[in-house]
Amino acid sequence: MRGVNDIVAAMHQYQETLVTNLRTELFDKPEVSDIKFLFLVGGFAESALLQQAVQNMLQSRCRIIIPHDVGLTILKGAVLFGLDPSVIKVRRSPVTYGVGVLNRFVEGKHPPEKLLIKDGTRWCTDVFDTFIAADQSVALGEMVKRSYTPAKPSQQIIVIHVYCSEKERVGFISEPGVRKCGTLRLDVSGTESSAPRREIQTLMQFGDTEIRAIAIDVSTGRTVKASIDFLSH
Repeated sequence: MRGVNDIVAAMHQYQETLVTNLRTELFDKPEVSDIKFLFLVGGFAESALLQQAVQNMLQSRCRIIIPHDVGLTILKGAVLFGLDPSVIKVRRSPVTYGVGVLNRFVEGKHPPEKLLIKDGTRWCTDVFDTFIAADQSVALGEMVKRSYTPAKPSQQIIVIHVYCSEKERVGFISEPGVRKCGTLRLDVSGTESSAPRREIQTLMQFGDTEIRAIAIDVSTGRTVKASIDFLSH
């Protein structure tokens, strides 16, 4: 009996932790204050203890809906998405994505340790250029556009590191919690032109199950090979 009691106690502890996390990490946020319905799905949602705990916590705020075959709901959704990806119109980004860039140094705004003087120009290093913010809604097929310039006219490859963070607002890639999660590689060979300044326009699609990149050399109109390799963590 002691073993059974230990298991029950552990389940209650896990349930209490989960409900506390739901409250602090989700339902205490102002952006979800007007939610009217909450769907419980997944295998653990079959637990009567969890269902009761969630209902006790939120019964005065929203209606709790538990679908039929709650344990198979996610699986069914995955199958439907595999057959027709357009069934999901909007996603929420789990993290903030961006790249590190140089910006003009602004006295009083940027920290002195980020100052870089190059060819007489004052730059601020390690600035986090945000593509998509954490918890931001991203529509299917939505594009983020950025322009990049090769450091040298003869440069054949542009390599840009992609960073991510669980924080919604990020100022610098050196901040705690910011990590490199991938690399954007632009192959600009064969697109040389006589233009004094080469501009590579990059379009990144974030609304699908994977991030895709398309790049165009603005001066020639030619498509540039673009690929994103994400690191495993």
